[in-house]
Amino acid sequence: MSDKHHLGDLQLAIMRVLWERVEASVSDVHRALAERDLAPTTIATMLRKMEDKGVVTHRTEGRKYLYRPTVTEAAVRRTMVGELTERLFRGEVVELVSHLLAEHEIDTAELDQLRSLIAEQDHTEPREES
Repeated sequence: MSDKHHLGDLQLAIMRVLWERVEASVSDVHRALAERDLAPTTIATMLRKMEDKGVVTHRTEGRKYLYRPTVTEAAVRRTMVGELTERLFRGEVVELVSHLLAEHEIDTAELDQLRSLIAEQDHTEPREES
C-alpha cells in the first residue's frame, strides 16, 4: 500500500467518521454525514472506491459491511499537508508558516504554544556543522 493518501472532501469526511468510531456501517456513516444530504448509495460507492484505494477495509456481519480505516489520521494529514506545501509554497515550510501567521488571527496563547513547539523542535534536531 502506498504511503501517499490523496483524499477528496467527501472521502476525508468519511475517514473522520471511521477514525472517530473505529468501525462503521454505510448507514452509520450516512447518519453521521446527514448534513451533507447524500444518498446511502453514494456513501456505499465511495466506501468501495476507498477500499479499492486501500484506505479502508471491511468485514461482514450478517448482511452488513462494517468498514474501518487502514491508515491513520496522522498519515493522511502528513500526505495532504506535504502536498499542499509542495503545490502552493514550492516545498518551503517557512512560506507555509508565514502565510498561516499572516492570514489567520492567532492569539497570545497560540503564539506561546507555537514558540514552545519551535523550541522543542530546536532541541531535538541535530545541529549541522558549518
